[in-house]
Amino acid sequence: LTSTIVSSFRTNTVLRTALYPSKEKKTAFFHLRGGSDAVPSTPLSTAGDLSASADDDVAVPTSGGEARIEAPSNFGMGPKSSPPGILRSTFSSVPWHKFPNYLTYARCIAIPAMVAQFYLDTSPAKNIHTSLIFSIASFTDYLDGYLARRWDITSAFGAFLDPVADKLMVSTMLILLSGKYGRLVAIPSAIILAREIAVSALREWMASMGLRDSVKVGFQGKLKTAVTMVALTIVSALPDGSPCGQFVTVWDIVATTGFSMLFFSALITITSGSVYFKAAAPALMGEK
Repeated sequence: LTSTIVSSFRTNTVLRTALYPSKEKKTAFFHLRGGSDAVPSTPLSTAGDLSASADDDVAVPTSGGEARIEAPSNFGMGPKSSPPGILRSTFSSVPWHKFPNYLTYARCIAIPAMVAQFYLDTSPAKNIHTSLIFSIASFTDYLDGYLARRWDITSAFGAFLDPVADKLMVSTMLILLSGKYGRLVAIPSAIILAREIAVSALREWMASMGLRDSVKVGFQGKLKTAVTMVALTIVSALPDGSPCGQFVTVWDIVATTGFSMLFFSALITITSGSVYFKAAAPALMGEK
């Protein structure tokens, strides 16, 4: 009988702890969200209160003023973030503030997938499949930047990995296509890769001098990236043996367009690189 009473007492204690958290736990929660030590005298919501939704921040009165409980769909978003849309409202528990970084991770994963598809696939549509992988990965480059601006979110790791993933993906495709088409792709590839190495070294040196903003990415740099990605998407989709410079079939026209865009991107690469070195010239010459 004694052991039964003790067991019952312990069970009731556990239930009371789970159902009625201590004041310290409530206080810790309000500290986490920016509130005061006082536990609110009124509940956050009731069964019949439909005035606040999962997308609304909730103001809670406290003895020290007012504490604001952030809506789940707004967790991690910046102060200038746009209001939640359909997806953020429907799936408010999803960590949307990490989604741009997830897209960057996907680009990194697409690189070995692209290489495997390029060499291992033997189907007649293997080039189309390779182009699809590259084009989808390229689109995520635009999408993650758009979402980061729309939701006003930044992260140090994302700022580092995003340009690295782009350069790895583009350089990998340039190398693959250079082996397939020879000098027709190797010449613009050499120009593009040499410029990327030089500008990356320049940015690192300028950052060590505290002048990195002088060589930040401009319009020409973004245009170069876009044109290069479109050109590589087209060239990687061409059937084996597609001629360049002929206009007999549709694929001939597509091939000529793709290779022309690749050389055009090499030209933009030179002009945009010269802009960065011109901006850094005073520091390079010791005048700044």
